[in-house]
Amino acid sequence: MLKNKFLTFLLFLAITFSASFIGGLSTITFKEPWYSLLNKPTFNPPDWIFGPVWTSLYLMMTFSIWLYWHTKNRDMNTVYIYFIHLIFNTTWSVVFFVFHNMDLALLVLIILIALIINLILRFKRVKMLSAYLMIPYLLWCSFALILNTSLIMLN
Repeated sequence: MLKNKFLTFLLFLAITFSASFIGGLSTITFKEPWYSLLNKPTFNPPDWIFGPVWTSLYLMMTFSIWLYWHTKNRDMNTVYIYFIHLIFNTTWSVVFFVFHNMDLALLVLIILIALIINLILRFKRVKMLSAYLMIPYLLWCSFALILNTSLIMLN
């Protein structure tokens, strides 16, 4: 059983961080000089903060789905929603940084936040800790929604 838990953790870690890898690659490759030339709100965080924050969030997301997976009452639809939400997570970076489409990125972010809320509610019914682990992610994405909206308004 311990071996199975370790392997599933590694699998969820690889899947979750693949979203991070694709999003990060999109950001690094296409961010500049476009992003530097945008007018930004005063609350725009410094670039160095994003790496540690996202790494922490992806780890919490991994633990969240892993804990949920190892419950007796897990629902595969919830797991599928988790995977779909990762697609939207990655899509935001591509739409925003590769295509420089802040309006479409805002729509993707709204859908992402709805999926995160859905996951929190589904996790809460089965594994409360899984739901709690997703809350910082929801808060960060909500902040990103405000930031994305501000960037649209300022540019």
